[in-house]
Amino acid sequence: METKVPLANIPLSLTREKTRRLTLEALADVDEGNAVDHRSVRARADSLDGDRPVLLPR
Repeated sequence: METKVPLANIPLSLTREKTRRLTLEALADVDEGNAVDHRSVRARADSLDGDRPVLLPR
């Protein structure tokens, strides 16, 4: 079987700018209190197999 892999020529500066923008957006979310701590997310994920899933804090 022959396979083909499409290649994309994306300028490195474009990917760096996108990474920078997403990082700044994430930091703004944290500053505004729009984040959930890791322990809460982990507790939620671990509870999903049980009868009573843990809710994430608002």
